[in-house]
Amino acid sequence: MPGLALRFAVVGGAGAVVNSAALFALYHWGGLPLLVASAIAVELAVVHNYLLNDRWTFAVHTPSARRFVKFNVTVLGGLAVNVVIVWSLVRAGMYLLLANCLGISAAFAVNFASSTGWVWGRRSR
Repeated sequence: MPGLALRFAVVGGAGAVVNSAALFALYHWGGLPLLVASAIAVELAVVHNYLLNDRWTFAVHTPSARRFVKFNVTVLGGLAVNVVIVWSLVRAGMYLLLANCLGISAAFAVNFASSTGWVWGRRSR
């Protein structure tokens, strides 16, 4: 399991690079409004992460539309966890970046648990 979590984390880190590069390109070079550029960049990162997790992290050789939808739902759940934790901790007086690190950690845990148990669990293959 530690190797699986590490691969999942590496994919997430690479997804952050994809998101940032796409956001920069779409906003600065493509001239898209920030909200639109950000939404597209996030979904490009989700697609990237799904494909890389499917192939490398969970060693599935055929992508599945069902798993992709489930992964998108999982990512939205992780986003909700992150936002609620950051908002709550900052309102309670915690420093923003520390709250963000805790939110990211909690979202990672939710995403990893959901991905291993629901998206790529034995029944999903």
